[in-house]
Amino acid sequence: YPPGRATAMESQLPQVEIPRRYRGPTGGVAHLEVEGTSVRACIDAVEDAHPGFREMVVDADGSLRRFVSIFLNDEKLPRDALETTVAPEDRISIVAAAAGG
Repeated sequence: YPPGRATAMESQLPQVEIPRRYRGPTGGVAHLEVEGTSVRACIDAVEDAHPGFREMVVDADGSLRRFVSIFLNDEKLPRDALETTVAPEDRISIVAAAAGG
């Protein structure tokens, strides 16, 4: 990188992985880097850039929807852990459970 330009490591942001069924609001984008210091803040940042996303993940009360799971660096978070702190190098995976039976 030329002097004065940030490298990829210096500008690293948390990454949100979006499942295929929730990519409508993102125009098909599967991975987004967002600014946020908690899981909820990162979801809100995706919503800010792609309106309609948040309502697919959390309900009107701000709770995680029934068929959605959140993983932080491949570790499943409890359903009430949306305030979990994230670091710039973290990866948040949103997983849509398949309903049926």
